[in-house]
Amino acid sequence: MQFLFAWRYFRAKKSTNVINIIAWICIVAIMIGTAALILVLSVFNGFEGLVKSLYSSFYPDIRVSPASGKYLTLDEKQLQQLRGIGGLRSFSLVVEEKAILRNGDNQALVSLKGVDDRFKTVNGITSHMVNGRFDIGTAAHPKLVVGGGIEGSLGIRSTPKAEPISIYIPRKSESEAFDAASNITPDTIRSAGTFVIQQDFDNKYALTQIDFLKQAMGLDAGAFSAIEIAVTDPSATAKIQQAIQQLFGKNYKVQDRYQQNQSLYSIMNLERWVFYAILSLILVVAAFNMVGALTMLVLEKQKDISVLNALGANRGFILKVFLSEGFLLATIGGGMGMLLALLLVVLQQQFHLVPLQGGSFLIDYFPVTLKLRDFLLVAVTVSVIAFIASWTPARKASRKEFSLKAE
Repeated sequence: MQFLFAWRYFRAKKSTNVINIIAWICIVAIMIGTAALILVLSVFNGFEGLVKSLYSSFYPDIRVSPASGKYLTLDEKQLQQLRGIGGLRSFSLVVEEKAILRNGDNQALVSLKGVDDRFKTVNGITSHMVNGRFDIGTAAHPKLVVGGGIEGSLGIRSTPKAEPISIYIPRKSESEAFDAASNITPDTIRSAGTFVIQQDFDNKYALTQIDFLKQAMGLDAGAFSAIEIAVTDPSATAKIQQAIQQLFGKNYKVQDRYQQNQSLYSIMNLERWVFYAILSLILVVAAFNMVGALTMLVLEKQKDISVLNALGANRGFILKVFLSEGFLLATIGGGMGMLLALLLVVLQQQFHLVPLQGGSFLIDYFPVTLKLRDFLLVAVTVSVIAFIASWTPARKASRKEFSLKAE
């Protein structure tokens, strides 16, 4: 019943056009604010999905590393127990250390990662090869797979017939005194392939054969930096992570992909909420227009309120009528904004209307992804702001005493 009165008040002809103008300004402001919120959240969804896909090409679903120190020690019994955990698709043993690559006058400090043949089964790195192929060689004849940034800084071209480059690998030493002759292993190695994923990886990592790296570092046979694991069902990651933690105990860190990149995801999530809060100010501005529109409507409908009082309508009924009027304005504006945002997102997905400037990213347009939770969040936000904005004029209307007598 209250909504019916609100709808009639919205459609009815007013004594002055100012009330209609303010009401439609309010609707347009809510429409713009709603559309802006959904569009920005959709862009964040798009970038978040893109970043996660890039990081999943290098980081595993689960990573086991030592809780303290650089290396963990594994025996065949532990590996056999790990294989017995349900839901594991594959796992790879890795060793990581800093090294220097040198080609003539060009050199680069890299994170050299020794990996086994199963490494490419726990991530999607092979789909990001741009030169050569993914080939780490053997312990006797090792090869390199380098990031695109490293390839550029060394001035090399990764091919199966590439010229060898110099590599310097630090050896494990119990002595605190550094001696280049005994603490550095020099060697030569060929670059077989180049990957391009994201600058954080492309400028940092080079991959080689794990046994070659362990021999060069002087590591024991059972010493590793980490175990990288791929799961069959990503939705079961938490359960598998718990089982692995129980297997290895508190001396090991067992991290999922979010925990491996917690700072990155935390920053992305913080940015999302900061932009959400800033753009919500547009809706707050619209709320001021709503207060003005409802206040003038209350003055316009003084006699109507008096008639309703005479017919037995209580203060609560009058309050609900004008609250409904505020929600009606918000619903029209919010609905139009959601439809506008939906249309723009679909057009961006199909025709890439808004490009990314600079040309240094993997894509040349803003990625956008619609999610139902964003529509629900914005709808709740609009409703809360509409309620707050409508409360004061609606409460004043319900408390006023009007008379049907002519002045």
